[in-house]
Amino acid sequence: MEFQYLLHHLRLSSSSEEEPLPSHALPPITELLSLLSRKLIGSAEAFCECSSLIGQLQHLFQAGDPDWLLTPAVDAVNGWAELRSAYCSLISALIGCAVLPLCEDDCSALDAAAYQSVPERAAAVCSALTALLGNWTEESGAKRGETGLTGLLLAVAPPICLFSVTHFQDQAWTSATSRAAARRLHQALLRAGGWSGPAHLLMGDQRTGEGGILDGVLQILQPQLTRDSWRRREDVKLLFSWTLLQVTRPFLAPSLPRLLPPSLLLNDDYRPENCMLGVRCLHHIVLNTPAADLRQFNRAEVLYQALFKHLYTSEAAVVQLALSCLLDLLPVLEKPPSSSCRTKPCRHDDVLRLVLTHMEAEHKVALRRVYASALPLFVERMGVASCRHLRRLERVLLGYLEVRDPPEETSRLKMLEVLQKTTAVAWPRMACRVDRFLRCLLRLLVDVSSDASLGEPVRQQLMDQTAAALRLLDGCSQGRVQRLLLQVDGLCCSSQVLSCLATVTAEATGTPGTSGGGDGLG
Repeated sequence: MEFQYLLHHLRLSSSSEEEPLPSHALPPITELLSLLSRKLIGSAEAFCECSSLIGQLQHLFQAGDPDWLLTPAVDAVNGWAELRSAYCSLISALIGCAVLPLCEDDCSALDAAAYQSVPERAAAVCSALTALLGNWTEESGAKRGETGLTGLLLAVAPPICLFSVTHFQDQAWTSATSRAAARRLHQALLRAGGWSGPAHLLMGDQRTGEGGILDGVLQILQPQLTRDSWRRREDVKLLFSWTLLQVTRPFLAPSLPRLLPPSLLLNDDYRPENCMLGVRCLHHIVLNTPAADLRQFNRAEVLYQALFKHLYTSEAAVVQLALSCLLDLLPVLEKPPSSSCRTKPCRHDDVLRLVLTHMEAEHKVALRRVYASALPLFVERMGVASCRHLRRLERVLLGYLEVRDPPEETSRLKMLEVLQKTTAVAWPRMACRVDRFLRCLLRLLVDVSSDASLGEPVRQQLMDQTAAALRLLDGCSQGRVQRLLLQVDGLCCSSQVLSCLATVTAEATGTPGTSGGGDGLG
C-alpha cells in the first residue's frame, strides 16, 4: 500500500479519487517516466522541491516491481524503443538537477562558492540512480539476458557513467558524501551490466563480441569538446581524459578520429594543468595506437609538432611529460639513429640539440633535473650519432658535474650516466677530452667526500659512478688516466678519494672499442 500512496502523492495517475490506486490499475511505466521527467525539469531551479521529488523517485525505484519498471507496455520493438527513450529522458532530467554551472567565459574559472549546492544535489541523484540500477541486479538471469533489457541498460549507462565519474573525483564541486554516493553509483552500474571494471565497461570484451559504451560516452562528450565550449565546463576535460585513459589497444585506433582532436585542444591550452592533461592524453594515444595508424594522414607529424613546442616552455612538469612522450613518438616517425647507418641529422638530433641548448643556460633546479633525467635516454637512443653533438654535450657535462644538487644529487648522477654512455659509444672522440673530464671528476670526488650534508648512500653512489666513468675514460685513452692518477698528491685527498682512485687503477680495462665499439669507428 505504501507504493500506491507514493504514486498517488506524486499525482501520476489520472484518477482524482482520494483513495490510492489498486495494484491492477498501475499506470504504464512510460507514462510515469514522462511525467516524472517533466516534473524534474520544472523543479530543477527550486532546490527544496527538486530534492523532495528526487527522494520520492528513489523510493519509487526501491518499492516498484522490477517487472513493471523494466518491461515495456507493449512487448515489441517499438515498446522497447519507447521505454529506452523514456528512461533516457528521465536520467537526463535527473542529472540536470545537479549539473555544474557554466563559467562566465573561457578564460576564468569559477570559485568554490559557485558549487555550494552541487554536492548535496549530486548525492541525492546518485542515490536515486543507484536504486534504479538495483532493479537490474535483482532480475533473474534469463530476464537479464533479454536483448531489449540489455539494450536498455546500454542506453542509460553512458550518462550514468559520466555522472558518477564527475562526482567521485576530489574536485571543488564534490564533498566526501557526494564522492561516496558517486562511487556507490559507479559500482552499481558495473554490477548491473556484469562489467569487471571501467575498461570493460567502455570497451566490452573482444573475445565474446560484447560491446562497450565508448561510442555512447563520446557521443555525449563530443558536442562539449569544441574549441569554443570545452573551457566553459570544468568537468568536461576530466571526463574526456578519464575516458581516454581507460581505452587501450586494439579499441583505441578505431576511435582515434574522435579522441585525437580534443587531446590536441588540451595540449595547446595556455594553462599548465590543461596542457599537462593534454600531453598525458597524447602519450596514451602514442602508446596504444599502431604506428601505421599514427603515420596515416600525417598524424604522427602533427603530434611531433604539438609536443616539440613545449620544449620552449619554462614549466618543468610540462617539459618532463613532453620529453617522455617524444621518446615514444620519435621511433614512429623514423628509425633511431643508433639502429641505422644514416648520417644526416633527423628529428632525434633536433630534440637533443634543443635540450642541450637549454641545459647550457638553465638555472632553475627543477628544469635542470628534468633535462638531466631525460638526457641519458636520448644519448642511448642516438648511439654513435651523439658525436654530432659532442662539443655541446661536453660543455653540459662539465657544467652540471660541477654544481651540487642536494639532497639526492639527481643531476650529477644522471650526468655521470651520460658520460659513461657517451664514452662507450663515441670512445674514439673522447680520447682528446680525457684531461678536461679527469680534472672535473677529481674535483667531484673531492667535493663529494667533504660534503657533510650528503647521505652516505648518495655519497657512495656518486663515488662508484665516478670511478666507473674514470675506468671508461682510461680504456678509451689507452691507460692515460692511470698514468695521470699516479701524479695525484695523496696528502691533498681524503682516504675515501684515494680508495676510489685505487679501484680505478686496479680494475681499469682495455679500450672499449675492442668489444662493442666497432660500429663507432664507421
